[in-house]
Amino acid sequence: MLQPRILSVKPLDEYKLMLQYETEENRVFDVAPYISGDWFGELGNRDYFRSVRLTGGGAGIEWSNGQDLAPHELYEMSVLVS
Repeated sequence: MLQPRILSVKPLDEYKLMLQYETEENRVFDVAPYISGDWFGELGNRDYFRSVRLTGGGAGIEWSNGQDLAPHELYEMSVLVS
């Protein structure tokens, strides 16, 4: 299944992300379980975590050093809030 395009991503407290999709869904994804190890551990720095951005065309999200999460994981493992 193709996931809808992400229109915006906003970092929240407690290492969560608010994702707004083209379907008008707002979903919250918890990044905290991923913040460990050499690759994702850098996300534990709150300033760096807040630098999250959309990838081209709203297909996903990423951070400047290359960390990203699969679009299907973002959608399927997030919680619908409205």
